[in-house]
Amino acid sequence: MHFTSEQRLDGDVLERAFALGEIPGILWTPASPSAPVPLILLGHPPLGLARMYLRLVERARQAVADGFAAATIELPGSGDRPRWAGIEQARADLHRALEAGGPVDGGIVDALVLPLVEKAVPEWRAALDALLSLPGIRGPVGYSGGVVSVGVRLAAVEPRVSAAVLFAGSLVPAAVFEEARRVTVPLHVLLQWDDEGNDRQAALDLFDAFGSEEKTLHATMGGHTGVPRFAGDAAARFFTRHLK
Repeated sequence: MHFTSEQRLDGDVLERAFALGEIPGILWTPASPSAPVPLILLGHPPLGLARMYLRLVERARQAVADGFAAATIELPGSGDRPRWAGIEQARADLHRALEAGGPVDGGIVDALVLPLVEKAVPEWRAALDALLSLPGIRGPVGYSGGVVSVGVRLAAVEPRVSAAVLFAGSLVPAAVFEEARRVTVPLHVLLQWDDEGNDRQAALDLFDAFGSEEKTLHATMGGHTGVPRFAGDAAARFFTRHLK
């Protein structure tokens, strides 16, 4: 890992862009930490860091204000990373199925999601290795948001992830439902009840599949981008309880 730029944001936040091999990322930390702080990994959809930056930096500012460091990395096939022919084809197949008004075939979901999970999760784990080696950052580690299937796999296989906030979504492969049964860390799942882009019942079924003894479903009315502030505040309190 090497840092490529840094800037100080308002509110005593230090933002540093980094590269981990070919993988770009961003790290946000307290500008003047008095002691090492726990880390929250910020997931996001595969739209590119540049497009997601404003949402990510808002979440990062909140994390730093709550006493954490926050970090994210570019997903495979997104942003300036090389295009991924298989994923592009699966997205085209998905759009055709949605435009036709019919159900989305499980084969399309598998082709769209599983390769991303297989490649992204090892990259998140490599980033975690590098981030936890930095002065000023320590465990425990939380994971927040992003592609729900990536979050499920990471929570299932990475022992350094101690708690997770997941954004409920659909297009979840059957194999990921099975992996969810192996997730045992505390979970806080956010569900927008009227999300036009996600199947509510699929999200509820995934929540039911999680093996965690402590799991909370926080459902609020509204569409995909209408997550209310109080729901985000509840997620922040969840991390404060479990990572400090």
